[in-house]
Amino acid sequence: MDSEGHSVRYGIDQHGIKNVGRVFWTPSTPVLYEEIVRRREGLISHLGPIVVRTGHYTGRSPNDKRIVREASSEEKIWWGSVNVPMDPTKFDMLHSRLLAYLQGRDLFIQDCFVGADPAHRIPIRIITEYAWHSLFARNMFIQIKERSQLISHIPQFTVINTPRFHALPELDGTNSESYIIVNFGKKLILIGGTSYAGEIKKSLFTLLNYLYPQKEILSMHCSANVGAKGDVAIFFGLSGTGKTALSADPERRLIGDDEHGWSDEGIFNAEGGCYAKVIHLSKEAEPQIYECTRRFGTILENVAIDVETRRIDLNDASLTENTRAGYPISHIESAIRSGMGNHPRKIIMLTYDAFGVLPPVAKLTSEQAMYHFLTGYTAKVAGTEGETGGKPESTFSACFGAPFMALPPAVYAKLLRDKIDKHKVNCWLVNTGLSGGSFGVGERIKIAHTRAMIGAILNNSLSNVPTRLDPIFNLHVPVSCEGISHEILNPRNTWRNPSDYDKVAIDLASKFSKNFEKFAPDVSREVREAGPRAR
Repeated sequence: MDSEGHSVRYGIDQHGIKNVGRVFWTPSTPVLYEEIVRRREGLISHLGPIVVRTGHYTGRSPNDKRIVREASSEEKIWWGSVNVPMDPTKFDMLHSRLLAYLQGRDLFIQDCFVGADPAHRIPIRIITEYAWHSLFARNMFIQIKERSQLISHIPQFTVINTPRFHALPELDGTNSESYIIVNFGKKLILIGGTSYAGEIKKSLFTLLNYLYPQKEILSMHCSANVGAKGDVAIFFGLSGTGKTALSADPERRLIGDDEHGWSDEGIFNAEGGCYAKVIHLSKEAEPQIYECTRRFGTILENVAIDVETRRIDLNDASLTENTRAGYPISHIESAIRSGMGNHPRKIIMLTYDAFGVLPPVAKLTSEQAMYHFLTGYTAKVAGTEGETGGKPESTFSACFGAPFMALPPAVYAKLLRDKIDKHKVNCWLVNTGLSGGSFGVGERIKIAHTRAMIGAILNNSLSNVPTRLDPIFNLHVPVSCEGISHEILNPRNTWRNPSDYDKVAIDLASKFSKNFEKFAPDVSREVREAGPRAR
């Protein structure tokens, strides 16, 4: 039975869960607000968002992720440092203790979907012990509106999220007391020992990255929007590159901000919500996302709040730099409610280069697009989540999302290349990082300049501009862009000492080449030669 007394076809006993307390079946947002406050899980802030704390873990814990090595998936998985195997017997032991832990406890269940396209959506169930995690799942995934559909809902995959149930590493073979374990054979994901809600979201993205490519659907870590003429653009990028902010364009309509599928019919959002980083969020530069931090239904993770006035401070990073807002995509007024769009006309790969040597914009051939997709480069500053200062560190994350790629990267890269060629997609690389020097000297490229360049890409005005070939990074860089100084387009000209630029650029190009060595056997000569040319 659900909380309203309706009969539910697929009950919790189907998961082996017995003797529990009260069960909340797909509760609404107001009901979850009441339970969050009653259980002291969070505070209601000024204008309505709920503010929560995630405790020790204020971000993902990649070293605690495991995939069960079982017969149905063993030969397909990209095993290694990203996808670490777990013995199925160990999984069963942990699962059995978890079922015992759940006895007598209240549970929150959200029955929903991943995948906005009805032809490719996957029914899921999220079981949580915290009310606010249930609200997160309700915000983040595709809601089921009809009561009859909820009653007949049968999940294909289930997530059980219990932050207060910890693993025993010496017994369970886990890395620590926290764990994120995916069992494709049992269609079950267990998450525990961490309250960071992003683990729910990304474990299901791992699921999509396993299932979709086997159906010739490209699963993508990207945002997407569409213009008035139906022209779709997608934005690949790692956290901090501006993927969410740049896709929330008031002159275009948002399809989704983070995860998508690309089928033979077009693209579709994998989710029904957004999970935006909000530290130092600017009302002027990012008005749509800013307004979402002031609305009922939004969850604010680790955002500072005055407990007396209940006003938030988006500039306070005392808990973490990784402050987050989770909200339904309907909070963005211009969002496409169907979550679907045509085949992309433009692909924009975003990178944040803290070394200050990559050009702010460059046009890519299909071979270069495949190279940079496999490379997934960005550079962040060491210590940003615990200290201030530090030196830039290069990060290479295959397919702009290596921690969530269940299959070998070449599988996704081949799908991308085939779709680019078939649909004649124009591809670009955009650097949202530093100009005029590396960290400590250079300054971040103004978001107004980045928006101008992306606008020129989307309206096709940059396509006809002559380009110069960057001798180090082997990129075709436009020589001009309306509203942008031509010197900014050539990063070497923005450095006080050009020879210092050459040294840093060559060093970074060498890192590109070294990183790509592991992909070289699986790609053509043209793709191998599409990268930087370290001298």
